[in-house]
Amino acid sequence: MNLLAFYVSEKQHHAAMPLYEWLLEEAKALGIHGGSVYRAIAGFGRHGRLHEETIFELAGELAVKVEFILDDALAGQMMERVRAQNLNVFYVRQEVQAGIV
Repeated sequence: MNLLAFYVSEKQHHAAMPLYEWLLEEAKALGIHGGSVYRAIAGFGRHGRLHEETIFELAGELAVKVEFILDDALAGQMMERVRAQNLNVFYVRQEVQAGIV
């Protein structure tokens, strides 16, 4: 099993929708059984600027994590769909053990 996670800005869009929503729709179209989107409450990226969820923070500046747990073949297919769109998206793909106890 793989954990495949994409980190995007909540203001990033692709195909006339938020990028996180596009990623979920592509995953559904591939037959991936589930995915989740998590919104950050604070963080900083490669530019070192701290972003926090406050009244003064500009809307759309926080990161969202789009996460899937899926088999290796589906992870590869999802990566190919993202690459085919020439998207500039940071991702993490790692092998994980997952199950229900």
